[in-house]
Amino acid sequence: MDQLEQELVIVEEITQILGETLELSEVFQRAMSLLKARLGVQRAALVLMDPATDHLRTVASVGLTPAEQERGRYTLGEGVTGGVIATGEPAIVADIAKHPAFLNRTKARDIDAARPDVPGPISFICVPIRDGVQVVGAISVDKTFENDARLAADARLLKILAGVFSQTVRIHHQVQLEKDTWLEETRQLRDNLRETYRFDNIIGSSPAMLEVLSTIAQVANSRATVLLLGETGCGKELIAKAVHYNSARREKPLIRVNCGALSRELLESELFGHVKGAFTGAVRDKIGRFEAADGGTIFLDEVGTLDMQLQVKLLRVLQEREFERVGDHHTIKADVRVIAATNLDLEEEVRKDNFREDLYYRLNVVTINLPALRSRREDIPVLIDHFLDRYNRENQRDLRKISRETLNSLMRYPWPGNVRELENMIERAVVLSSGNEFTEDLLPLPIRMFSQQVRGDRSDESIDGQCHKLAESAIRQYQAHDGEVYDMVIHQVERHLLREALQHNGGVKIRTADFLGINRNTLNKKVKDLGIEGD
Repeated sequence: MDQLEQELVIVEEITQILGETLELSEVFQRAMSLLKARLGVQRAALVLMDPATDHLRTVASVGLTPAEQERGRYTLGEGVTGGVIATGEPAIVADIAKHPAFLNRTKARDIDAARPDVPGPISFICVPIRDGVQVVGAISVDKTFENDARLAADARLLKILAGVFSQTVRIHHQVQLEKDTWLEETRQLRDNLRETYRFDNIIGSSPAMLEVLSTIAQVANSRATVLLLGETGCGKELIAKAVHYNSARREKPLIRVNCGALSRELLESELFGHVKGAFTGAVRDKIGRFEAADGGTIFLDEVGTLDMQLQVKLLRVLQEREFERVGDHHTIKADVRVIAATNLDLEEEVRKDNFREDLYYRLNVVTINLPALRSRREDIPVLIDHFLDRYNRENQRDLRKISRETLNSLMRYPWPGNVRELENMIERAVVLSSGNEFTEDLLPLPIRMFSQQVRGDRSDESIDGQCHKLAESAIRQYQAHDGEVYDMVIHQVERHLLREALQHNGGVKIRTADFLGINRNTLNKKVKDLGIEGD
């Protein structure tokens, strides 16, 4: 094979390498290793300019140790390499020992030609890499000098390869720019999250909430497991986020898992991951939430619903900080802080043998009891103002003026759904509003029913009279929902009735069904269909 054919083969093979991967360091190392095997190249280096500093740095190499590569740094115009990038002109040096500008910055070459163990002069070729008209870097190679014709041929080939590499370098710069942009956006997002979940941003000045805030401020920077107890809708996830974003782990992930939303098999895979073939449908390996949260925090919501087998696995993670993926025997270590939450009485669940006692004590390192909204009524006006600000802004409304009568109704209402129910009510009122006055007509039917019951309209206190008034109010409110009024009103009344009956009977469904005079299966279906269990 003559020289020209050899060069064409080398260019073809390097072009093929470029088509297989766009990772700059890998492309360069594979391409220069090919030149080392075919042409006897001893060392090769890829030097790129850092646009932020105008300094030059060796980013990939062949024949250099990591320490030697790290020493390959230059200023623009410094040495042979810096001069090539500054001028855009290639440099061809037959003998580096005789070239005054050659710095041997990497200390990788023995340039003492007088020594008997040195086979001959070391030649050096450095060619610029361009992105359009701008020089962005250089490729350099060195090898034992053979003759001037060979040196010129190698320089010609390297110029061709520099043109081929320019596209890869351009893509590398674009990817790096996007990565830097993403990192900056991520940093800003984390800063915003930390600002959002500062302790003093959590609304509440009641004694119960001040106690909660004091506790989370004390435990945030520890690695202690935290157990959040409280009714649905009282802000357990908000507190979990506040703990995480005010801890030393705030730069790492916060992963949330709703333990009550998945079956045992799916939840096990979600928490711990699985390997390919572990079960039907496991077509590839998947990391679990604990692995994804390494270095950060995992928030286990509704932890009281965990299956016994999963309770054992969770206990091991808390004790040993290790686990296995489903279908695998390889142990994975994970440094994860656990924040768990439940609206169940875990001590009662332990007594019923529904929850492991040892796991309960592992979770119960720091317990925070979140108060129900009805236990912190003095916070309701501030919460109303907060949610009005948010949803007025989101919906371009100006609902501001709330009558004393309406505020009194909201202050007296028991809020079984807690802050979440209050927030949903405010959003609904803002969306339905047409002016700036917040009147009782904007309140949901259950709250109006409760308000009318509390006020005890003396002119007509009978159930029949109250129903008549509610029917009139419902017709006015739902007059725009032609064809749906019956279902909407009946569902509202039925939902309120069932919820009150359950509360009256301590949540025991058998007793509630008997009290109402309906079948237990009917009660279960209605509770599910009306979403009462999630209140």
